[in-house]
Amino acid sequence: MLEHPKTMHPATEAWQSFSLPAPAKLNLYLHITGRRANGYHELETLFQFLDYSDYIQFELTDNGDIKLNQGPLDFPVEENLIYRAATLLAPYRKNSKQGVRLTLNKQLPAGGGLGGGSSDAATTLLGLNYLWGLKLNNEQLAKIGLGLGADIPVFVHGKATFARGVGEIFSSANPTEKWYLIVQPGVHVSTAEIFTHPALPRNTPALKSALNDWQKGHNDCEKLVCSLYPQVASALQWLLKYAPSRMTGTGACVFGCFSSAVEAKQALQVLPTEFRGFVAKGVNQSPLHQALKQLP
Repeated sequence: MLEHPKTMHPATEAWQSFSLPAPAKLNLYLHITGRRANGYHELETLFQFLDYSDYIQFELTDNGDIKLNQGPLDFPVEENLIYRAATLLAPYRKNSKQGVRLTLNKQLPAGGGLGGGSSDAATTLLGLNYLWGLKLNNEQLAKIGLGLGADIPVFVHGKATFARGVGEIFSSANPTEKWYLIVQPGVHVSTAEIFTHPALPRNTPALKSALNDWQKGHNDCEKLVCSLYPQVASALQWLLKYAPSRMTGTGACVFGCFSSAVEAKQALQVLPTEFRGFVAKGVNQSPLHQALKQLP
């Protein structure tokens, strides 16, 4: 985990080098209620954050450049949502000489349904808003982020959310903060592949209001993903022996819900060797926003 270096702007008393978390999320349920003419899907989903995160280091520079060290990720930096979010925010700078050096400490699996890329982008927007002194509000940042991904506004706002539309219409939610064992089956699931697949259900009746009890919902993507990726099906079957369980998002990760950290860690200790996993607590306030409150 990266720590906050105590490096300050002499004039503004703001840190010019700091680290912020980019927390994971769970889709506790995911209903697909229709499809728009433009191909986007109408969704209903309950988001809850986890106290398990990527971390992004921010360092102010004075050459106007945006630099990103993305570690072991093997795709071009220019395609990373962190870099793309930073470039979208750059025109709002009052001083074009303000630049940034960003370093990603990656913990969340790609293609796992935990929102890693979207969370990284949201942390970038909020972190640069502070670093560059832009003073944009969350609504403005969420609108910028929505152009990069439907999940980004949830991470910008930082509260557990019942989301409708393409994921941009929010209602407050307060699911119980339980402990989860998240299992990674070791495969990467393409969101685009799932949402364009002809076998994906798209006709779940719309809810009248949010279900805070996630077990009363379901994940419309789960059956399709399990049929296409046997590893996901196997991980879910194993986890169901220990706790109520479900796939998050479009996969590949699955989660089991436990009443205590002790119970979740006991299940983790007997996790089959072909899988990876971690224990985390579901939280209704984002760890990112808690960290932002600690900045001067």
